[in-house]
Amino acid sequence: FALLLISIVSLVFKNLELGLDFTGGVLVEIQLKENLEDLEQIRGLLDEKNIDNYVLNFSGSQNDVSIKIPGGADSSNAESLKIVLEENYEFDLRKEEFIGPQIGEELRDQGGLGLLLALLIMAVYIMFRFQYKFAVGAIFALVHDVLIVVGMFSLFSIDFDLTVLAAVLAVIGYSLNDSIVVFDRIRENNIILRKLSIFDVLDKSINQTLSRTLVTSLTTLLVIISLLMFGGNAVENFAIAMLIGIIIGTYSSIFIASASLSYFGITRPEEN
Repeated sequence: FALLLISIVSLVFKNLELGLDFTGGVLVEIQLKENLEDLEQIRGLLDEKNIDNYVLNFSGSQNDVSIKIPGGADSSNAESLKIVLEENYEFDLRKEEFIGPQIGEELRDQGGLGLLLALLIMAVYIMFRFQYKFAVGAIFALVHDVLIVVGMFSLFSIDFDLTVLAAVLAVIGYSLNDSIVVFDRIRENNIILRKLSIFDVLDKSINQTLSRTLVTSLTTLLVIISLLMFGGNAVENFAIAMLIGIIIGTYSSIFIASASLSYFGITRPEEN
């Protein structure tokens, strides 16, 4: 609950640091002929030429550099960047992109719509496969997962771009899969163990699937941690979102999606 509250407060008062995919702007990626110990020299050069509001990072090794200028930038900013760099360094231009503000706004709106549509489709699927009360618990869990992942990006001012949106959608699918595994066992036990109360059925079902849930999450986390450590800046934000989402999604499928059934109540087949 504390994480959820912190995430909501951060989203309300701090908002998200949207990446170029959503705000528009200029992205230039170069590969220098020499390695750099840090980026302070390049920062100094850009500041001297009055190029401000930029984001400068290594994009892999110590000679791969990415420069982003978000907002209402135009293609002339990319030319100014290249001129400044050409005067001081030898490099190969690896990538140059300009995303207009209108395109960024469309991507943001369509991404948000896609997220809501995914949640709606998941709810309808669970409603028809199980009882509608299962769908309510699952949606609570999925909204909880999304809010915390997005809230952490807001809290720590990490760029939220299309790769992060893709990670959020992946987290929805991952969390739902965990919930459905537990739901299936609850449904089976609800029919077989008729002498047990609903609370005992939920408890037994969660315990029976707990080892599977934890092992699956652990093996997935090992892959994500490797991606975070060795994947470079290109997939860093994606890996961070997945790391947070898998941890949050694992416990939400147990303690929110499944446990919520004890509040909503579920019926046995002969009671329908």
